[in-house]
Amino acid sequence: MSRVSSRSPILVWLRPGAYLKRWLLLAALALVMLSLGVGITLADFYRHEPFPEFVYYLTLQFVPRLVRGVLLATLGLALGVVATVGFSRSLLGAILPGPQGPVIRAAIERRHLQAGPRIVAIGGGTGLSTLLKGLKEVTANLTAIVTVADDGGSSGRLRRDYGILPPGDFRQCLVALADAEPQMSQLLEHRFGGRSDLAGHSFGNLFLAALAESTGSFERALEECSRVLAVRGRVLPATLTPVTLGAELADGRTVSGESAIGHAGSPISRVFLEPSSPVASPEALAAIGDADAIIVGPGSLYTSILPNLLVPEIARAVRESAARKIYVCNVATEPGETVGYAVGDFVRILESYLGVGVVDRVLANDRLLVREGDDNAPAPEPVRLDFRMASPPVVGADLLNESNPARHDSRKLAAALVEVALR
Repeated sequence: MSRVSSRSPILVWLRPGAYLKRWLLLAALALVMLSLGVGITLADFYRHEPFPEFVYYLTLQFVPRLVRGVLLATLGLALGVVATVGFSRSLLGAILPGPQGPVIRAAIERRHLQAGPRIVAIGGGTGLSTLLKGLKEVTANLTAIVTVADDGGSSGRLRRDYGILPPGDFRQCLVALADAEPQMSQLLEHRFGGRSDLAGHSFGNLFLAALAESTGSFERALEECSRVLAVRGRVLPATLTPVTLGAELADGRTVSGESAIGHAGSPISRVFLEPSSPVASPEALAAIGDADAIIVGPGSLYTSILPNLLVPEIARAVRESAARKIYVCNVATEPGETVGYAVGDFVRILESYLGVGVVDRVLANDRLLVREGDDNAPAPEPVRLDFRMASPPVVGADLLNESNPARHDSRKLAAALVEVALR
């Protein structure tokens, strides 16, 4: 992960990636040429015109010529750097509030991030937003492809009332990638209480719904929200077609609706979309084609990850991409979906939709943190590791969130992915 140390602002200007040294060198060259011109003029003047004695001492004529040249060059360079930094800090101070050191470091950090790898993350829900929160410290070339099958809670209500794509997963991803003030992110995540019509809605969902209505499309709403939040990267829907997620259960029943699948009370045999072949987002397909790495997961296997891959063009683009493909397995199983699953079970189900041999590497948590459960929150069931899998190879790492052992830690996950996928 790229990091910029909190050194002196003058030294920070000289760090790689700032694109400032070239201009400093050009300015130095200009000063050298100016000095040579002045020196030649003065030398000619000295040869033909007598000059006062104090000029002899002022121009260090009593010092050997080589030493005099080195002293003057060093002094000129030091004064030039100080003047350039001072001028730039004064200019930034007139434009931007706050200390200029952090501003300079932020500018250099942004340059590094803009040169980072092109990563596409596919999923939805809390797992995807956790992943993005860590990866935004690695690269700014991030694209999140998000499921549009959510039909529960605030997202489901807005979807039914206004005919828009469900905004909840998009909101979480936008907040995760935001560079905006923390208060703005907290505002978007605020959920209204009470018993009014707003109860249960998050402000961010309402904000996206309002933007979709005012701009005329959900895509434009995502673009405008990204601009307001200074988002690093892009958040795109897998498809712009309204879809419904269905599931065939082991007991022979069929359940319709993403929010109903986890409560069906029977193991899932397969999931499907209605309509079965929605058109993929062109921008999502382009991002997959340009990617250096494609990361699938973490997230609910059947209701967050697979709905994206059930869009035929998305699955085909992932299969045909030359990018390295990494599957991030969940750290805990999910009631109603993956109870009793090991890593190999997750991979087997994923490959049944995506294709065998498509995933290059599996990243899984290898640290077990036992926590006592209670009546309201039973202890999470960790996903069992299965290193016996011949293909794809499984890489274990400590990915556990200390405060919530059912979730990944965003920083640990990003660091592990840098080792697994980006080197």
